[in-house]
Amino acid sequence: MIQALFEYRFLQNALYAGILASVVCGIIGVIIVEKKLVMMSGGIAHTSYGGVGLGYLLGFEPIIGAFLFSVCAALGIGYIKKRGASDSDVVIGLFWSLGMALGILFIALMPGYPPDLSSYLFGNILSVTRSDLYIMLCLTAVVALVVILFYQDWKAYLFDDQFAAIMGVRTGFLGYLLLILVAMTVVVLIRVVGIILVLALLTAPAATAALFSADLKNRMICAVVLGNLCCAAGLWASYELNVASGAVIVILSVICYFIAYGARAVRFGRKRKHAASSAACQ
Repeated sequence: MIQALFEYRFLQNALYAGILASVVCGIIGVIIVEKKLVMMSGGIAHTSYGGVGLGYLLGFEPIIGAFLFSVCAALGIGYIKKRGASDSDVVIGLFWSLGMALGILFIALMPGYPPDLSSYLFGNILSVTRSDLYIMLCLTAVVALVVILFYQDWKAYLFDDQFAAIMGVRTGFLGYLLLILVAMTVVVLIRVVGIILVLALLTAPAATAALFSADLKNRMICAVVLGNLCCAAGLWASYELNVASGAVIVILSVICYFIAYGARAVRFGRKRKHAASSAACQ
């Protein structure tokens, strides 16, 4: 595959897409896991399907439609949750279903044969184009820059948002900003693992990193590295075995988490056993 990587443009695009996806997953995924926003992120991701369908119906880039729908869903969910007008799980479920239903409706309204949307639903990193890469690069740069600029505020917000508000941190602004960053991250990941599998790649590397470190910066770096390894391995496996790339990347990410979790459990079990035996000897 190394030789093919230098020969074929689509493999180069896939590698670059995996790197960009790993960066946003490592940065935003850690925050999502820490703030327990996994299901909300899933609602935003699935709402973006409506934008994909609208893009095909009106003849513009579907990924731009996905971005617009994701941002609108993020702001809508955040506003309703902040106002406390309804249970957040109900709102997430409604946006989730509405986005998928609108996507199906828009595709059904298209004249002629409907397009193949499997790459948007399940991902196909090998089909990433240059235009997709430019969009992913811009969104990744924005996400990374925003997190770096407000890094200290993010630390306070993740530790205790009420205490952060007392200290003068604009927690309301950070909450909405986080949801918009999640929407951007979803758009970056759609072409890699698809709308349906976005949640796994958002959470698995971040959750694995949390097993090794409690420091925010170290967790983000570790999650980025793990994401890159899983994307590279998944890309190689999908190319060699001719299987779905998004599914392989997600499977490897989840396996990596369970291996790390098992290793950590065994290590702590040995430590407790050693401590118990030492106390008994004394």
